[in-house]
Amino acid sequence: MDESNMQSFPEEEAELSSPISQDSAPVRDWSNPEVAILLPTYCEAGNIENLIHEIGSLDIDPLIIVIDDSSPDGTAEIAEELKAEYNIDLLVRPNKLGLGTAITDGFRYILSMEKPPSYIITMDADYSHNPQDIPRLMEHAKDGCDLVIGSRYRPGGRIVGWSSLRYLISRTANLAAVTMFNMQVNDCTSGLRCYSLNYIRNVIGDLHSQTYDIQIETVKQARSQKFTIKEIPITFTNRKIGKSKLTLAEIRGFLSYIFKAKLGKW
Repeated sequence: MDESNMQSFPEEEAELSSPISQDSAPVRDWSNPEVAILLPTYCEAGNIENLIHEIGSLDIDPLIIVIDDSSPDGTAEIAEELKAEYNIDLLVRPNKLGLGTAITDGFRYILSMEKPPSYIITMDADYSHNPQDIPRLMEHAKDGCDLVIGSRYRPGGRIVGWSSLRYLISRTANLAAVTMFNMQVNDCTSGLRCYSLNYIRNVIGDLHSQTYDIQIETVKQARSQKFTIKEIPITFTNRKIGKSKLTLAEIRGFLSYIFKAKLGKW
């Protein structure tokens, strides 16, 4: 793995934080982690520290990759400080470039490693996803599933704290995607997932989404390339700190992707 954690991103060469000395840190074998956890962030200073502590407490010894879009609230600086305790790579991008590009940049970073992890988790950094669900996702991935989705809409799954409007938007987006692409998935917009390394190697060239439509595009590619998909029920809890990043422009872009992809123009 490149010790400087340097990564090229759109628009310019992003400057990543300088490494922290590990002299006083506990001795750990971080040379070949089994799982990487991608945390795209923008203004998550109120959540990121506790989230990383909770992920670090799991019995999985992960590589945590924080992909920060130059948050003005100091999110990246908090992640940098935690490098002394946990196996963290911090990728700082020049500005807010969208969830889709954050995830694909994270995928490419993993593929550039000499020994990439076998499993890749994606999750929100706002505590809407429970870190305790990560081992459950990995369990099914180890059984041979290439894409394991933490589902809010599978029997046993639920949502806590959403308004009726937000719930309606989510359900409508899922219904549109399932109907148009015959997804056969209950929750194709969930952001809590586990991908196999084999899946990412095969589909990375076919991922072009900029924002939230990445969630549908990755399911669509899994279906079209005949990868195994599994859903497990989760509880999704609306963020308690900070504001939702979902904007009207992103909703329009999301719907635009669905119709363009259906028409074969993507």
